[in-house]
Amino acid sequence: MNSKELFDLSGQVAIVTGAARGLGRALAVGLAAAGAKVALADVLDLSHILAQIEDAGGEAIAVPTDVRDRAQVTRLVAETMERFGTVDILVNNAGINLIRPTLETSEEDWDLVLDVNLKGVFLCCQAAGRVMLEKGAGAIVNVGSINSEFVFPNSAAYNVSKAGVLLLTKTLAYEWGPHGVRVNAVCPGFMDTPMLAEIQRGREGLAEARRELIPLRRFAAPEDLVGAVIFLASPAASYITGHALYVDGGWTLGWPGVERVDLEEDLKRLLRGG
Repeated sequence: MNSKELFDLSGQVAIVTGAARGLGRALAVGLAAAGAKVALADVLDLSHILAQIEDAGGEAIAVPTDVRDRAQVTRLVAETMERFGTVDILVNNAGINLIRPTLETSEEDWDLVLDVNLKGVFLCCQAAGRVMLEKGAGAIVNVGSINSEFVFPNSAAYNVSKAGVLLLTKTLAYEWGPHGVRVNAVCPGFMDTPMLAEIQRGREGLAEARRELIPLRRFAAPEDLVGAVIFLASPAASYITGHALYVDGGWTLGWPGVERVDLEEDLKRLLRGG
């Protein structure tokens, strides 16, 4: 197999959750460009990304899906099978974050983040995994985070959800490896996406301080993660499973960082009752 064939996804069928914007959109476009047929899943409008892939000569379908709902996830896999005949690749990208001090995190906040970020990955892995296990082949790439291993303040639910994604990845890799299904994770650092923009709105000083702590001195563009996901989904990674690939510009080399200041200020405020 030559180097080009190692990364060729021609004829493969991929499902990408959270595909409507940001990282998910970049991953869906990248997988399609590598030759995969792509099923796009999101609670947001998917028409623009569907048109983008089709205009470039790719094949895709849009399946509105809330990954928290088993019935909708089951329908996602069923519609993918009906249109393309199988599922070869699953990219679990759908995720949310709510920035709250732990003392201000409601039960509803906790449930929402864990349901989308962890339960959704579990449900999608189960549904697509059944197809892959039956045919004895498949690749799952779960989108974790640097939070899968390193703690950020005011993000208890998100930290726990992404740590759970990493342990779920390793559990499934161990269980499903003997049956030809590989399960890996990519763990991005700070990414220039709508989610990060919302988190940092009005906090330009924090954004700049974070950049200074990244050895590559910039936030990642969504496209920076495409190669890593294609690699883990491709024949080039045929002997890799249970691995977490950090795509963070070197952030984790220098942890901890500026977040400590925010944590101390929030705790002081809460203890004052402010």
